[in-house]
Amino acid sequence: MTKAISAIDREALRRAWPQERLERVSQDLEGRPPQEVLAWAFKEFSPRITLACSFGGISGMALLDMAVKINPAVRVFYLDTDYLFPETYQLRDEAIRRYGIRPEGFKSLLTTKEQAQKHGEALWGRDPDLCCQLRKVEPNGRAMASEEAWIAGLRRDQGETRKSVGIVEWDSQFQLVKINPLATWTEAQVWDYIIKNQVPYNTLHDRGYPSLGCYPCTKAVAPGADSRSGRWVGFEKTECGIHTSGSPEAEKAS
Repeated sequence: MTKAISAIDREALRRAWPQERLERVSQDLEGRPPQEVLAWAFKEFSPRITLACSFGGISGMALLDMAVKINPAVRVFYLDTDYLFPETYQLRDEAIRRYGIRPEGFKSLLTTKEQAQKHGEALWGRDPDLCCQLRKVEPNGRAMASEEAWIAGLRRDQGETRKSVGIVEWDSQFQLVKINPLATWTEAQVWDYIIKNQVPYNTLHDRGYPSLGCYPCTKAVAPGADSRSGRWVGFEKTECGIHTSGSPEAEKAS
């Protein structure tokens, strides 16, 4: 097992990657094909780099396909919230067969029963921020405890909260380097890659679910509607908390 990076190591990692260096490297990689970004990332950070793939979104699947072709030994993880769609687990299993990967699922420290006992039934319908903190944000932190960098599928066209995403940036919440190879791509470009390379994708996309999360908090959307409008319907919430600079939900989870 890889030795976890200590707090001192995290501080050293931050010193090694000051903001000016991150901005310079990000600018150098701006406009480069995602495969070049991935190749740079693996060269710079291997073996302490991991790829997040939810087996829900098309960006994660496109990155998985690209990454395995460059580095077949890439470490892949996903967040098993215990509320994933059956189709999501089916895609995970298909990806295992196709790519020969061994994705590691990270669960909440609380079972669904324990969460209900502590916070009440259907927490997602009353306090989705806390539910996401318990079942996504905290497990995501554990998934990256031994890593210096992680690869995410963020794109600037995914909404206002993501329009300034950099190719390479510092993740102040999890204290490591975050790499977004698809930041400049559009949804159409991702679909084009998926189709041309025959990449498996979640079949719910064909049934009106352009953005997938947990089944209690994800609804189908009308054709042409914002791709994330089916997430957390009835709440102002637009992000689960993983891709935010801070974690205000953490205070409520303590």
